[in-house]
Amino acid sequence: MAEKYDVVVVGGGPGGYVAAIRLAQLGKSVAIVEKDKMGGLCLNWGCIPSKALIRSAEVLHLMQNAKSFGLSAENVAYDFPKVIQRSRTVAKKLNKGVEYLMKKNKITTIFGTAKLGREKQVFITDNEGKETNIVGENIIIATGGKHRSLPGIEIDHERILNSTDAMLLQKVPESMVVIGGGAIGVEYAYIYSSFGTKITLVEMLPHILPLEDEEIINTLTSSYKKAGIKIETSARVEHIAKTDTGIAVTITTDAGEKHIEGEVALMAVGFSGNSENLGLEELGMTIERSFVKVDEMCRTNVEGYYAIGDINGPPLLAHVASAEGVMVAEHIAGLQPKPVDYKNIPGCTYCQPQVASMGLTEKAAREAGYELKIGRFPFSAVGKAIALGETNGFAKLIFDAKTEELLGAHLIGPEATELIAELGVARTLETTAAELFKTVHAHPTLSEAIMEAAADAHGEAINI
Repeated sequence: MAEKYDVVVVGGGPGGYVAAIRLAQLGKSVAIVEKDKMGGLCLNWGCIPSKALIRSAEVLHLMQNAKSFGLSAENVAYDFPKVIQRSRTVAKKLNKGVEYLMKKNKITTIFGTAKLGREKQVFITDNEGKETNIVGENIIIATGGKHRSLPGIEIDHERILNSTDAMLLQKVPESMVVIGGGAIGVEYAYIYSSFGTKITLVEMLPHILPLEDEEIINTLTSSYKKAGIKIETSARVEHIAKTDTGIAVTITTDAGEKHIEGEVALMAVGFSGNSENLGLEELGMTIERSFVKVDEMCRTNVEGYYAIGDINGPPLLAHVASAEGVMVAEHIAGLQPKPVDYKNIPGCTYCQPQVASMGLTEKAAREAGYELKIGRFPFSAVGKAIALGETNGFAKLIFDAKTEELLGAHLIGPEATELIAELGVARTLETTAAELFKTVHAHPTLSEAIMEAAADAHGEAINI
């Protein structure tokens, strides 16, 4: 007889493990199946270890610029294998933390590859080939995504890399062609440029970070070019050839065909849903372009089956997966939660300067027919930013001129990815511009840029 659970969660990433914990808190019996390591791609090979690499790059930059702080740091050098090792240690520590949380919450953890069968059965094959099966009254599919490539181009993990490969390099390449100007491509361009790699960043659309506000994009593009990063936009990759010294990338631009050489290429064109070999088609589940189709409560078209996180499509973000995990857990427990508000999801890019945003861009707001009040405030006029020596960037807030509702928030500059949370609360509470700038912000803090940007929308900014 197969062991039965109230819920079986397939996938132990930031959607799956969060759902499992919330279910356990609500008194449900839960089993979670993970084929690799608890924490999923994000914790082990994405969000967390990449931020550890970024931190090393930031510290290196500070040391190299110590004189501007009245300090002396001679012969600044780095041990790149140790940089990579620190990143892996950070990931391992958090992985163990998630395993502990499973035990703490009395969640049954099963390592192996899962395949879904009829009548809510889950068949599991472990690394030694042993097969078991369990049954859940409800099934949550949280299998995440996998690296995409371009048609006809194979990621060989030696010269043509994905972001996981780039996280494990033992030496800094002399040159790298980064294909894809989204968050992952932009972050790795920053990391390796900081360690001396000559970077060419190739993006098919007219701008890097194409989902961001145009003013933010222009500021980041200027910063990257100043740092020596070459940027090719409106550029289509036609072919990648291996050469004696590395790779040669052929691109087509408005100016015609170009050839770019490098030691390695990094393929950063996004992820597809990890929906293969799960038995979903046999269950009659609707799948569109590798992603499982769901409703507002993340229910699939097959009763009792839910899909959360990257497997159900964009936005492919860890915090979206976690929010969906909590929502689904509470829905299964009968708590009637509100659907996730996808219009109020922060997007963060952890390059330097940092980029963070939520809501509508100025262009999108105007296209939607809103009459706008827009406030801006530069970090160059913020005392704390000047003290930190990080004055590049600004805060931009977009309000509905009639209701003063905060339609969009866009930040580029120091700790932007932390500051965006205040604006998420503001949007959730339907805060007005006046309420934002009448709220006393501590001085000196970076958050004063938000207060002053809101005041600027009213023509009342003080420090500019």
